[in-house]
Amino acid sequence: MVIVQEDDFDTASLLEELRQRGAGKAGAVVSFTGYVRDYAEDTPTQSLFLEHYPGMCEREIEALCATAQSRWNIHECLVVHRVGELHNADQIVFVGVASAHRTDAFRACEYIIDALKTRAPFWKRETLASGERFWVQQRDADAQKTSLWDEPQEPKQS
Repeated sequence: MVIVQEDDFDTASLLEELRQRGAGKAGAVVSFTGYVRDYAEDTPTQSLFLEHYPGMCEREIEALCATAQSRWNIHECLVVHRVGELHNADQIVFVGVASAHRTDAFRACEYIIDALKTRAPFWKRETLASGERFWVQQRDADAQKTSLWDEPQEPKQS
């Protein structure tokens, strides 16, 4: 399931939803929660405004979840990503994966967040305390990390 929304989310409720949807098959639930952080070195970040391409964004994230399910033995994926104006320390993204085994859950969760950062159509505009605004560019390190997932993976274990 993929949700893109302006509202904040409750990670405990999302984890419980994943556990319930696993219907007793999940031996592991792994999650990642990302927060808005201060990107600037000398002037503090005031806010981060996120835009997305509705419909296309959700389809891309759903495709990432489908890829994760094809590579690892996972039962459920849940991704919630916020858009709109967010402030320092606000929650921005939740990725949760339920699997019979922790290794599959960890790998799938890491893959989804890595690929989401570089493949999902989100645009981020940062506003500094000084009033300066600029669009945040994709970091080379993120693109390099995502490209590692394109290399041949271990076969899926049952």
